[in-house]
Amino acid sequence: MKNTTLTKLAMSASALCLGANMAAADIVQNDDVIITFSLCVGNDCSNGESFGFDTIRMKENNIRLHFDDTSTSASFPQNDWRIVANDSSNGGDNYLAFEDATAGRIPFRVEAGAPANTLYVEADGDVGIKTSNPIVDIHVVEGNTPTLRLEQDGSDGFAPQTYDIAANESNFFIRDVTNGSNLFFRAKPGAPEDSLFIAADGDIGIGTDGPQTDFHIRTSETFTSLRLTATGASPTESVDMTFTDGGADGSLRYNFDDGDGNEFDLNNDGNLTLTSSETFNTFRIAASGASPNTGADLTFTDAGASGQFRVNIDAGDAQEMSLDDAGNMVITGTLTQGSDRNNKIGIVPVDSDEILEKVSALPVSTWTYKGDADTGVYHIGPMAQDFYAAFGTGHTDKGISSIDAAGVALAAIQSLTQREAELKARVAKLEAMLSE
Repeated sequence: MKNTTLTKLAMSASALCLGANMAAADIVQNDDVIITFSLCVGNDCSNGESFGFDTIRMKENNIRLHFDDTSTSASFPQNDWRIVANDSSNGGDNYLAFEDATAGRIPFRVEAGAPANTLYVEADGDVGIKTSNPIVDIHVVEGNTPTLRLEQDGSDGFAPQTYDIAANESNFFIRDVTNGSNLFFRAKPGAPEDSLFIAADGDIGIGTDGPQTDFHIRTSETFTSLRLTATGASPTESVDMTFTDGGADGSLRYNFDDGDGNEFDLNNDGNLTLTSSETFNTFRIAASGASPNTGADLTFTDAGASGQFRVNIDAGDAQEMSLDDAGNMVITGTLTQGSDRNNKIGIVPVDSDEILEKVSALPVSTWTYKGDADTGVYHIGPMAQDFYAAFGTGHTDKGISSIDAAGVALAAIQSLTQREAELKARVAKLEAMLSE
């Protein structure tokens, strides 16, 4: 009997809901209500409503579904929520939204006309944007340049800044929207693996995932080249820094974009070549921290008839040192060679008399270097081979160290001084005997 009564009540409640616009008072049902067919709620529900496959239909000009949480204890959640369909105002928007009714704001909204699969979540959690088949965690599909925008709007007190991360058939790029939409990073389709690699220690690799230095370029070509271009110059200037096998040996080369070949070439034997179309090459070393600024010029010049290597300290006078192609060196100051006792070992006094005897037997000649054959410049001194045979000093028998020559001369002078003292004493004694 109870079940029959409940069924009748449920049917009555359904009928009353369908004709709610005709009811004069609320109907309170103190038991479960089961509707075995569809339910229509709203002012515009009609008798004989065609539901199709709809189980519940809400039908009127302002459709809202409100979730009113009546919890009163502070330990229970109490927030109210509302599902909203379209604006209520004339000319308003068409959309479906979830509203935080307690806070009075809408955190989720879908506008009418949004394309199919605007947001699609697969069973494995992959999210598709405009695709029903996301292949990765977030998969975005767009007919022209799918883009992700990152916008700092200034709401937290920081300066507004917007970036776009996008890709198309031409390139993958990052765009600085705030500053003229500059594309400061771009990669073309088909770029090889490890075109740009940053290691955990900050080393950067170009063409390698194992950079061995701060900046490591690796290529399968026969040379590796780095070009620096000054676009502000008029005309635009460039310089190429290239490592090449150079035929028989490797070379590091610098070539300025002027069509006259390499200005700098360092090969794997350590040979360094500077090339210039001028009559001289100059290499300047400047100490910008000095006060006043100080620099030194190392210059190779033809110097008229012959080439010279010159060193000039930035003091406004002539070069302090020059070395010509005949091997002649000229300095404008003194030459100081290291002779600190603390830097020496195996110190043994010499027999100055023996040194003097060897000096007496040492052939000494006048001569001219072959490179000075046309200059009329003559020198006087021993041959290196004779000097080396007599004293055995220095690294080679092809040259004489000036400190060794000075040492031999000093030892011989000491011997002569000693002999002179002995002769003076003997003469004095003989003169005394004659006087007696």
